[in-house]
Amino acid sequence: MGSAPQYRRRGDRRRAGRWRRATLAALITGAVVVPLSGAVRPQTPAPAPAHLAALSASTLDDAYAANRANAAEAARTAAVHHDRDRAATDRRLAAPARHLLRFDGRGSGRVTEVLGDLARADRVAVLVPGSDTSLDTYGRFHAAAAALHRQLGRQAPAGTRTAVVAWLGYETPGTVSTTVTTTGRAEQAVPQLRALVTDLRAITGAGPRISLLCHSYGSVVCGRAAAGLAVDDIALVGSPGTGADTAAGLHTRARVWAARGGDDWVENVPHVDVDLFGTTVGFGTDPVSPAFGARVFTAGDGGHSDYFRPGSASLTNLARIVLGETKAVTHD
Repeated sequence: MGSAPQYRRRGDRRRAGRWRRATLAALITGAVVVPLSGAVRPQTPAPAPAHLAALSASTLDDAYAANRANAAEAARTAAVHHDRDRAATDRRLAAPARHLLRFDGRGSGRVTEVLGDLARADRVAVLVPGSDTSLDTYGRFHAAAAALHRQLGRQAPAGTRTAVVAWLGYETPGTVSTTVTTTGRAEQAVPQLRALVTDLRAITGAGPRISLLCHSYGSVVCGRAAAGLAVDDIALVGSPGTGADTAAGLHTRARVWAARGGDDWVENVPHVDVDLFGTTVGFGTDPVSPAFGARVFTAGDGGHSDYFRPGSASLTNLARIVLGETKAVTHD
């Protein structure tokens, strides 16, 4: 028969399990109820995406031009429908200096934007965003990509060419919604992320190193897409989990990295996956835990939105990862 301490430990585990389930149920309830009281943003019409030839180094400039023209038309359509904010966003994306690999102004919007000379890059970083990222909030996502691009320019050895791809290629979940606690949106995003990597390889060739930098719910997307993907590094920052129990469970040849800032609220998210109302809720093992097995790096004391903040330890280390300077990456 088990001893009294063993019974107490079992009781503690049962109580902990009930607490986790109750917490997740509360999250679901809040996610369902809160949005019902909020206003739904009206959909502004926009033209269908531009028809493009197969992407390659030789067709890249034509793709950029076609997508800028499409963004300009979307801006005009938004203005006609009195959506000033969307019109302003589309207009900025249509500027001659912007390099849009893909653009779709319909609904919440899709944008794949390149910073740098993609066709000649030796190192390519792909930013995969988390919840509440859309055309309406694209400015902050672009700011993160621009900060990384500048950091790479400062840290890259002489002669090393870099490019950053800001990939808003899927419908991200709302922070307060049922979709943010399940893998549904991530599963929908997988074919698009895999297609992006295929396009990048068609443009750059097999030589350049490609890194996925996956923020928050974006790490669920990367986790779902990782198996067999032709990338060299996958960095998970502010991650609620990937849906896999371990880094090995991602079935990738890429190096898997993880970090969490000292003031990131995602630390308090229960790192479990449970069945609630017939749906699996949660994303499993904490990526910064020893049990997951990622290469954990220093992110400093920033919050959930600070991983690409200029001057931060996280941005410095992410640049090192992209550049392949793995021995220079710092660890807590």
